[in-house]
Amino acid sequence: MKVNRVKVMALAIAIFFAMIGAVHADSGATLTREAQAAITPDKAIEMLKQGNQRFVSGKTVERDLLAQVKQTSKGQFPFAVVVSCLDSRIPPEIVFDRGIGDLFLARVAGNFVNDDILGSLEFATKLSGAKLIVVMGHTECGAVKGACDGAQLGLLTATLANINPAVTAVQGDYTTRSSKNPKFVQAVAEMNVSLTMQKLRDRSVVMREMLDKGEIGMVGAMYDISTGEVKFYK
Repeated sequence: MKVNRVKVMALAIAIFFAMIGAVHADSGATLTREAQAAITPDKAIEMLKQGNQRFVSGKTVERDLLAQVKQTSKGQFPFAVVVSCLDSRIPPEIVFDRGIGDLFLARVAGNFVNDDILGSLEFATKLSGAKLIVVMGHTECGAVKGACDGAQLGLLTATLANINPAVTAVQGDYTTRSSKNPKFVQAVAEMNVSLTMQKLRDRSVVMREMLDKGEIGMVGAMYDISTGEVKFYK
């Protein structure tokens, strides 16, 4: 039987890059271009899940952050981008146990997206190689509570208006549709994640094409501020 040398070579290269990715994935080392290229969207999700498990269990990876500053000074190769709330209790790098240069972050009260954020996400994925987009809400979200109550305060009023579609979209027998009803607030938070993911697909042709081709992945997530656990869902 003749061996197709081209196929063998391609397989060997693929295995090599996969090994590089595995070495860098959770070792505390900064990601290289080769390691980033070897990470698939599914692998990126798994890396975040494992990182959150380490965070919750108190077994985080020891990292030399100053060394990582130097290592990333000439280039960055993050494997994922996280859209999250401004809330001080949910720093993504910490809750996913990642280091400098691992994640792109877009943070705004209520974890919504507008054209400025979408353009940033296009940079993170199309130009910089990130393989996964995570839209992450959290429990007891102050921005969501404000939207539920129709809060009015300076420029914050316009910010919270981005969450109003989620408030309206939540259906069900909620006796009180305000921040006084924790179940309603959580339902709005989850709806807001779903609508944000849909808006990303609808507004960004660049990322929609990448998603359809399987070049990147996208998942929703919910962070529990009382336990530190992140629940993923599509």
